[in-house]
Amino acid sequence: MRSPSPIKRDLTFALVASALVFFCALAWKGPFIGNNAPGTAAGQVTQGQSHSAIFLGTIERSGAELVLREASGRTYKLDNTRPAQAYEGKMVQVAGLLDAGAGMIHVEEIAPGA
Repeated sequence: MRSPSPIKRDLTFALVASALVFFCALAWKGPFIGNNAPGTAAGQVTQGQSHSAIFLGTIERSGAELVLREASGRTYKLDNTRPAQAYEGKMVQVAGLLDAGAGMIHVEEIAPGA
């Protein structure tokens, strides 16, 4: 019986090692697979996930809608603009659930910012 060539043996070893690292990264969810992306005041969120947080920014008008603009310049739509109307042009803290895929905050509470 003939032993495999060194190239085949090395490629097989590299494939197995890569698969092991990949599955460890999936299980760990550490720095390899970011479940966080910069942009929120109380943490970070990936596309399509929802995350409850406190967002700091200014309530501004964007066309017919009111939006929250963070200091970074990022804007979020607000699903309930009625409580935000009193704060238009002012700094606020918005507590709510972020729908990152839609770029919308499902407002739970709005309070004056610091």
